[in-house]
Amino acid sequence: MIDRYPDALRLALTTADIRAARRAGRVASLLAMEGGYGIENSLGALRAFHALGVRAMALTHNAHTDWADSGLEMPPRHGGLAPFGEDVVREMNRLGMLVDLSHAADATARDTFAVTRAPVIFSHGAARALCDIPRNTPDDVLRALAANGGVFMVTFVAGFVDCEVARVTQPLIARFALRARRAPTPEARRALFREFLASVEVPPTSIARVVDHIEHVRRVAGIGHVGLGGDFDGNSWWPTGLGDVSMYPNLFAALIERGWTERELEALAGGNFLRVMAAVEATARQLRAEPAGLARPPVASH
Repeated sequence: MIDRYPDALRLALTTADIRAARRAGRVASLLAMEGGYGIENSLGALRAFHALGVRAMALTHNAHTDWADSGLEMPPRHGGLAPFGEDVVREMNRLGMLVDLSHAADATARDTFAVTRAPVIFSHGAARALCDIPRNTPDDVLRALAANGGVFMVTFVAGFVDCEVARVTQPLIARFALRARRAPTPEARRALFREFLASVEVPPTSIARVVDHIEHVRRVAGIGHVGLGGDFDGNSWWPTGLGDVSMYPNLFAALIERGWTERELEALAGGNFLRVMAAVEATARQLRAEPAGLARPPVASH
């Protein structure tokens, strides 16, 4: 995509690249992995993905890996991070990759905070205190994130920010996921998804619900630890007036109406994320400069 649209996009591997892209009028595009399944239990594969340009990885998606529990699959398999999962986090620290705890179980997040030497992110999530579903994050994890120095990026997904939408969509999504796993081909899964979307009537929700979650994260974790993670590629139901990237001004207008200052909006819109990414880069430089033997050596495979 970056090669196809060079006038609009620019690959970014560092915070300096992000700032340079902005100065050039391009959208800075980072490569990330949603779920650690692709490394196939190999730190060598993790290093290869980093060498190819990947700069962030969520430890899980909606199912457990062999080394980390997801927040959605039940029952838990590891009780958080398995020992190899701890090695994955340590190696991501050493490489300079952002550890993304979106989709991870609460226990996985807590175990990660105990292991990581760099700040982490939640790239797209919402507050469980406002909508009590497993996919959302409880306040104690938000406070731990603030102590870690990380950033929680609030999603716009209607089923995460509005419990009335969640009440309708969550059981249907689970039922669709079960059917999709049994579909024999990708084409069959896509047909099931089109059928699923046509069959669901979702109650409307508003930008105000997204603002509520942003402000809750700000109250619990602090202004330095909140960001935006719309998830426009991973959902079909959005708040009215916030259905695609052209509508970000509507969100900022709503925040301004609630008293947010320009400096606070700059932190929310990307400043906090850039601070975390710069800290991850600095940690990697420090770890690579340490004498051999100070840190626990990673294992080669699971």
